Amino acid sequence: MNAINQTQNHKVNGERLWQSLMDMAKIGETEKGGVCRLALTDLDKQGRDLFIDWCKAEGCSIRIDKMGNIFARREGRNPDLPPIVTGSHLDSQPTGGRFDGVYGVLAGLEVIRSLNDADYVTEAPVEVSVWTNEEGSRFPPAMVSSGVFAKVFDLDYGLSRADVDGKTMGEELERIGYAGPDEPNIDGHAVGAYFEAHIEQGPILEDEDKTIGVVTDAQGQRWYEITLTGVEAHAGPTPMHLRKDALLGASRIVDAVNRIGMANQPYACATVGMMQVHPNSRNVIPGKVFLTVDFRHPDDDILAKMDKELREAAKEITEDIGLGMDFEQIWYYAPIKFEESCVQAVRDGVELNGYSHRDMVSGAGHDACYLSKVTPTGMIFIPCIDGISHNEVEDAKPEWVTAGAQVLLQAMIAKADETVLENTGA
Repeated sequence: MNAINQTQNHKVNGERLWQSLMDMAKIGETEKGGVCRLALTDLDKQGRDLFIDWCKAEGCSIRIDKMGNIFARREGRNPDLPPIVTGSHLDSQPTGGRFDGVYGVLAGLEVIRSLNDADYVTEAPVEVSVWTNEEGSRFPPAMVSSGVFAKVFDLDYGLSRADVDGKTMGEELERIGYAGPDEPNIDGHAVGAYFEAHIEQGPILEDEDKTIGVVTDAQGQRWYEITLTGVEAHAGPTPMHLRKDALLGASRIVDAVNRIGMANQPYACATVGMMQVHPNSRNVIPGKVFLTVDFRHPDDDILAKMDKELREAAKEITEDIGLGMDFEQIWYYAPIKFEESCVQAVRDGVELNGYSHRDMVSGAGHDACYLSKVTPTGMIFIPCIDGISHNEVEDAKPEWVTAGAQVLLQAMIAKADETVLENTGA
């Protein structure tokens, strides 16, 4: 018997998964039907508490590390084997949706519930993870806690990340009671393989009427923080040619960012997503502007070319206006290629169920990107309506949600039982 045949009779309960998603969405729900559950807020704590309650009800043991990462474990037949892990995040954007991140967490919980329904014990243990602050909306950069786990960042760096009010992740983890005792790294918590289910966050699957995206690669990213300093002055008496307008410089950089993105198609993405203007008064020439830049591309050479073009453009713009500039790249990771056996496990699950599918490159960053540096990793995408994400109207169909969890279940069983199947020659 091969791994595919062995998983054939195991089915997820799509209605139960959908209800869990809707129940979690009540925590931090917004008027437009989305959620605001920023990392390490009281609402994030409520979501974490509910997840842990659900996992304990399924007989899972719970482990929390010093970055607040949660691991809910269902034991396998051989507890000495490293667990097969799935998961994502529960934190959201300020105007986030009901599926981004949380779908991957609750699809993992549904895997455990379905294994319990079938009274099926995998050879290796199975775990569901919740990674702290994946979004990076409150504490930049994104994916910092999975990055600490994968040894991309050290623990002190992770705990010292601060929000706009100066509150650090370490302080807020202590405040909400999620500063766990364990060291957050792969050396102390071996992982046999990692899978992550996620909404696509783009329009391709829905546009092509495909149910599943088999994710083979992920784009590389560079994040920047730029502060421009000019001279605040009265908007009336100050002649145009004598002004050192920081907002004018920022506006030109925004235009340059867009031009760089358009010049490096078909895959480049370039975004200015945040800007703070000082003193932000209608009759004062802005003296200081802070802005962020987000560059993405699946080719690292082109990503480096975009970096060079931005630096050159920003230097030319600020010198032309006479502005001071503090330019910092705060985050970078290279494009990712996911491990072939995990990609194949996803593809096998898709084909067993007859779902329409296509291979995909992820345009967004995910915790799976950092996990791929330390363990075999695969990702599963499902469509989201109109391709909209990071938005309160973000939505998905129940049948898509069920399909992704079904593929996840079968991929995880295949990996969890891989050792025994190899040993029996199945």
